[in-house]
Amino acid sequence: MTITKERKQELIGEYKKSESDTGSPEVQISILTTRINALTEHMRTHKKDYASRRGLLMMVSRRRRLLDYLKKIDPQRYLDTIGRLEIRK
Repeated sequence: MTITKERKQELIGEYKKSESDTGSPEVQISILTTRINALTEHMRTHKKDYASRRGLLMMVSRRRRLLDYLKKIDPQRYLDTIGRLEIRK
């Protein structure tokens, strides 16, 4: 499921590190987390929607790779990010 342009701008504004930052790992992880949460709700009502399930799994693995990268370059930023987004692990 998609998120609105306004919601995406809110997330960018909340997680950006500088004025022109739109692609840092924190921003990308926050956008993916919002999309994952929306798609998880969709999957609770539409259990046999296998195409959406595949998309959900791809988003989860992309977020996992970004989190692994962030953990490798700066463990404190990783811990701050998972704490702010309330992601397990």
